Amino acid sequence: MEHKIKLGIATCLLGGRVRYDGGDKYAPYLVETLGKWVEYVPVCPEHECGLGVPREAMRLEGDPSAPRLVTDKTGADCTDRMQAWGRKRLQELEREGLCGYIFKSRSPSCGLERIKVYGGRGMPVRKGMGIWAAMVTRHFPQLPVEDEGRLNDPGLRESFIERIS
Repeated sequence: MEHKIKLGIATCLLGGRVRYDGGDKYAPYLVETLGKWVEYVPVCPEHECGLGVPREAMRLEGDPSAPRLVTDKTGADCTDRMQAWGRKRLQELEREGLCGYIFKSRSPSCGLERIKVYGGRGMPVRKGMGIWAAMVTRHFPQLPVEDEGRLNDPGLRESFIERIS
């Protein structure tokens, strides 16, 4: 049997109905094309840390360099819960031998860049990184990472594939 490249991926991109609203964000290219050549290790941090489906929508608040993950309506702070789960999950991912990771864009847990961070009374700033994405990139600083939105760009997609190969 041929050895496949292992990639971490946001579960919702594979069609897993784990999003806050019970939906998914199925990404046909990732599943039907790239999926022929790689083995995915699906991760949904919000669901796996016990927040359930459906759940209240989340957002980042506070300092963009160290934001808190809070629920939209009730303001419940889920940061510590996410980080405690994340530390354990990172240890599991070490044993997987990942060659790369594909995150969900614009997610307060999985977004890689330009994630809205709310603070004070002003407009949100797009300077944050999702809580889980930040944990993964700190723990695996050399791991090639990308989000599904950027993989729609042929040049960025080719670069990512070269980096994981």
